[in-house]
Amino acid sequence: MKIAVFGGSFNPVHMGHLVLAEDLCVKLGYDKVLFVPTYIAPHKEMQSQVSARDRLNMVKAFCRSDRRFVAEPCEINRKGVSYTYDTICWLEKKYAEKLDSKIGLVIGSDLQKDFHLWYKAKELSQKAQLILARRPERSYLAKNEFSNAEKGDYGKGTSSDNSELFKNALVIDNPMIDLSSTDIRQRIGTGQSFKYLVPREILKYIYKGHLYGYNS
Repeated sequence: MKIAVFGGSFNPVHMGHLVLAEDLCVKLGYDKVLFVPTYIAPHKEMQSQVSARDRLNMVKAFCRSDRRFVAEPCEINRKGVSYTYDTICWLEKKYAEKLDSKIGLVIGSDLQKDFHLWYKAKELSQKAQLILARRPERSYLAKNEFSNAEKGDYGKGTSSDNSELFKNALVIDNPMIDLSSTDIRQRIGTGQSFKYLVPREILKYIYKGHLYGYNS
């Protein structure tokens, strides 16, 4: 089985996430895409609006509609700061009997420049099959989802040569959808329409829980 890991805050999941996950299966032949919500949020804004459990539940809700997608709670269950290297090691053990190739790790092209600063960057590039996904050239909250938790006081990279780290990376020609979770939260909080920007299951969850300041 070919498994790809798609990590992020997913605050909330939106159609851009799903389009990329679909391309991982259709264009690169992955059988399963594991959505791994982070536990530690990079911005206080996210922490104050929804809980980690709500974000996980939203991921679970839409994953039920497609057997290729799996909500993986390992980082939320682990709590604290989770390094991507440790997550990949843990998933290797969990799926040891099912894997027939390296686990794929999706990385937005906007994160490539600082990848050498990630915790155990060199080891991670060797352990996982890196997959570069195209991202629109603007500043998203998601731009720091990995990097804030991977570098700084939490860990040090092992190489400054990103060309070497990405020499065996796959590049996926995914559509660059100009949509972010930040945009969606702002639209919800200001009473604007967001109905067709998120999966139906996420829409229902937001409605029911009155998340992000939603008022019916």
